[in-house]
Amino acid sequence: MAEEKTIYAHVIETGESAYAVDIDVSGHPIKGDEPLDAGGGNLGPAPYDTLLAALGECTAMTVRWYALRQNWPLDKVEVKLTHHKEVSAGSKNKIDHFTKEIILHGSALTDEQRAKLIEVAAKCPVQRTLEGTPIIETIHT
Repeated sequence: MAEEKTIYAHVIETGESAYAVDIDVSGHPIKGDEPLDAGGGNLGPAPYDTLLAALGECTAMTVRWYALRQNWPLDKVEVKLTHHKEVSAGSKNKIDHFTKEIILHGSALTDEQRAKLIEVAAKCPVQRTLEGTPIIETIHT
């Protein structure tokens, strides 16, 4: 199996609130925290906020990538997302439920082009990761 480029992230507590962290991912600083009602200081996005944003970012970039390759007249892509947990029928297990609303701006796009861009949006790498079975290895040092 071929491996792709490894991405590195470093997360360290700051002490600014009970859960505040500084995140450095690929050289980009981000502040993370929990909301006030969860005991944090609301100094940055919570983990599921960041995950939701990653799905939206990847979706928009995937749609743009495809439109550029096809030289289609997409002016702008917009993605609105929600996430919640729901109990599955007949089980106590909670299932993560994501919704993505994709808005394609571009009056010159045909109905066929719009349909294809929506189809391509479901193939973004982050969505495929979430739908797949990733391996998470924990190392203690």
